[in-house]
Amino acid sequence: MTDRQGQQIDTYRLVRPLGIGSFGEVYLAVHIYRKTEAPVAIKVLPPLAKDDLRDFLAEVRASRLKHPNIVQVLDFGVEGRLPFIVMEYAPNGTLRERHLKGTRVPLPTIVSYVKQVASALQYSHDQRLIHRDIKPENMLIGGQNQILLSDFGIATRVRSTSSLSEEHEEKMAGTIAYMAPEQIDGHPRPASDQYSLGVVVYEWLCGERPFQGTFIEIATKQTMMPPQLLREKMPRIAPEVEQIVMTALAKDPKQRFESVLTFAHTLEDTSRSGPSDPVAVLAPSLPPLPSTISVIESTSSHDRDGPSGSDGLSASPKLGTSSSDMPGLTQPPRISRRRTMALGLGLAGLVAAGGLIWLAIFEREQRPPTPLLSPRPTPTPLPWGTVLNTYRGHSAFVNAVAWSPDGKQRIASGSDDSTVQVWDALDGGSLFTYHQGYSHLVEAVAWSPDGKRLASGSFDGTVQVWDGADGGHVFTYPGHAPHVVDTVAWSPDGKRLASGSYDQTVQVWDAADGGHVFTYRGHHDAVHAVAWSPDGKRIASGSFDGTVQVWDAADGVHVFKHTGHSPHLVNAVTWSHDGKRIASGSNDSTVQVWDGADGHHPFTYKGHAGVVLAVTWSHDGKRLASGGTDSTVQVWDGANGDHPLSYKGHSDEVRTVAWSPDDRCIASGSDDKTVQVWGTG
Repeated sequence: MTDRQGQQIDTYRLVRPLGIGSFGEVYLAVHIYRKTEAPVAIKVLPPLAKDDLRDFLAEVRASRLKHPNIVQVLDFGVEGRLPFIVMEYAPNGTLRERHLKGTRVPLPTIVSYVKQVASALQYSHDQRLIHRDIKPENMLIGGQNQILLSDFGIATRVRSTSSLSEEHEEKMAGTIAYMAPEQIDGHPRPASDQYSLGVVVYEWLCGERPFQGTFIEIATKQTMMPPQLLREKMPRIAPEVEQIVMTALAKDPKQRFESVLTFAHTLEDTSRSGPSDPVAVLAPSLPPLPSTISVIESTSSHDRDGPSGSDGLSASPKLGTSSSDMPGLTQPPRISRRRTMALGLGLAGLVAAGGLIWLAIFEREQRPPTPLLSPRPTPTPLPWGTVLNTYRGHSAFVNAVAWSPDGKQRIASGSDDSTVQVWDALDGGSLFTYHQGYSHLVEAVAWSPDGKRLASGSFDGTVQVWDGADGGHVFTYPGHAPHVVDTVAWSPDGKRLASGSYDQTVQVWDAADGGHVFTYRGHHDAVHAVAWSPDGKRIASGSFDGTVQVWDAADGVHVFKHTGHSPHLVNAVTWSHDGKRIASGSNDSTVQVWDGADGHHPFTYKGHAGVVLAVTWSHDGKRLASGGTDSTVQVWDGANGDHPLSYKGHSDEVRTVAWSPDDRCIASGSDDKTVQVWGTG
């Protein structure tokens, strides 16, 4: 750790070091001029190189979180080449300092901690952020003794690097003890945070973490071995308490609780229903859990492809059922011989190499696309859910999908792998990859109405306009930098573009040369969705402030505001092709359909079991398609929400959905790293 004590950063003086956070050093600091202000904590990251900007922006993205149990980010900036983040200071240390290793914590105290941490995590998960580093060191104690979850530095994406220092290896060795199997496998999800919190509860109850050993040993055990039953360390523990913890520690994320908040509430309810003894909360009706567990090999497709399914938002295991009904409690997920050998050989090789490139061992093989139907289009409808093509060209989450409007059957898809790829919708053949200037996540992609150009928005704060035929770069619009650009839309006549950003604005600019026209500033949080009315006269913008605002596309004059989702985040907005209706999707798990002229609310679609991330109208205006964290795409009647059909081909949350120009197909992009093209019936 570099000693920066006494140095000045921006208008703050660093008083003393507080510790090391994710990818940065944390200092107590005071404002140089405003002497009466309370001290703050400042995280100083390594000098800002090109590759480091992505991680800095990821943490800034997480800084929008506002919750009473999350450390508040007050400011950020770059001093010279040093990026820094200013946070509120928690004066009472961490839960690791309050409860040293080996300490057993009374159950009522644990319940109090878990309720606060779970509330913060649920809020984070509802906003599509996974913490990924839950441990007592990251649970701070505020001035009112409230628990403040800190260190969202790796909340949005796992840092990828080819080499890490010995210091990072030691830090990761401390973190690996709390890491879920699927996170080790390179596929973290909200349920991974629940697992990590389960490890913390296990440790608080018995004074020991489930697995001990070297970094490599713990990684192997977390992936392949069940934890020792708590009763073997605490004979007086209630079976129901033990079962709750073991459910949270299920190897398969689908076998854990429905959400981290469900985990917390179940633990709290059990503690209330038992006797006064904080440890021996009795539940004699529950059957005993087996003390020995065998690992069963399997060569099923589930094993070959790794964990699949939802991100932990499945039905909650029911307490009181037999152990045979709860595979997460009695045995780990079945592990194929190939995966077992890869894990063992890969980890052994890492020991010899002295590195930490172990995440790469678990990356799924990239398989070539396998078209299941004839690539020749037919005039008849494609049967519902029939897969035309699965595109596997991306190596990370797919955030945006756009279907070319010119009838050439091309799809452009943007991803966390920092590329936009243009490919044939019928057979998945790659046409070209655009990565001009991109070293950051691609959040948005849109074709021009004539199909000749594409615009893509990125984490680097720019929108790039480029040739849709060969990827030739036309120009870059930098108006939002350094704030994330989350959404881009062309005007119907192709002459202008509107882009929404984490800077809380929508900027309208000239599509020919990037000349700025005006900025709409009606929102007070990040803008996540933008849609033009078909006649080009109005724009609808959806924001994390919980509103959809409709305003004049010529000058930005506000027309009206739709607040039906408030206070939940608005993730998607789409305008029907006749211009009469708008549909908006939200963290409240609904799609609301309402009048585009005055905001009158006709109906709400409630078919999703999780956050709605994407919504789009069919071109004939008869149907809507919506995708979300329940890993489904649902197609339903745009007039009243009737006749819903659910496509379940993805194994992770669906972030983006696009209809083909003839409405016969849908392309859906997912966190499972694929874009799937399938028939709509």
